[in-house]
Amino acid sequence: MKSDLFASEHLAEAATFPGMTLQNAKSVKYSVNGEMHARQGSMIAFRGNLQFEHKSQGLGGLLKRAVTGEGLALMAVRGQGEAWFAHEAQNCFIVEIEQGDALTVNGRNVLCFDPTLRYEIKTVKGAGMTGGGLFNSVFTGYGKIALVCEGTPIVIPVAPHDPVFVDTDAVVGWSEQLHTSLHRSQSFGSMIRGGSGEAVQLKLEGQGFVIVRPSEAVPQKPTG
Repeated sequence: MKSDLFASEHLAEAATFPGMTLQNAKSVKYSVNGEMHARQGSMIAFRGNLQFEHKSQGLGGLLKRAVTGEGLALMAVRGQGEAWFAHEAQNCFIVEIEQGDALTVNGRNVLCFDPTLRYEIKTVKGAGMTGGGLFNSVFTGYGKIALVCEGTPIVIPVAPHDPVFVDTDAVVGWSEQLHTSLHRSQSFGSMIRGGSGEAVQLKLEGQGFVIVRPSEAVPQKPTG
């Protein structure tokens, strides 16, 4: 049988080392030798001896999810084999977190991650009661995390004395060490007259980076 479908860029080669790699722009392959963690329902194929089980986040984690609406339902993948993950054909990106790093991520953008990473829902300092920016998921430890994004993300460096302002519905994540607060860019008079649609943003200050997606769509509700 002949087809462009069988070209090398579409072929799933056997993994040569454990852990995650990009299969293509829309999916991640994870060679499992023990355990890894992923968004529930994100597995699209696997081979080998793997078991997929609900991952408990403990009573504290469940309460935080119920109160904040942040976070996502996770599953633990255990055994030996290869699994492929994707979410709604969104673009996939792998971030390697080193010891001492901390990455704040919106739960809707998490696809899968190494078990050596720790995950906690935290309050975004200074963000107040805003729809997309009050609670986020903070990853620490060491290892890789795969993120998904609608469209091609923009990574904006943040430098001292040069803050960056982002829409809370567009932000994917940022360096945890950045200082966050709310910024109002619209006057009260403008709001009365109908508004600009850009009333409040998340202000990030310090040294680091922020990741935004090219969309201001309403955030998805957590699964599970």
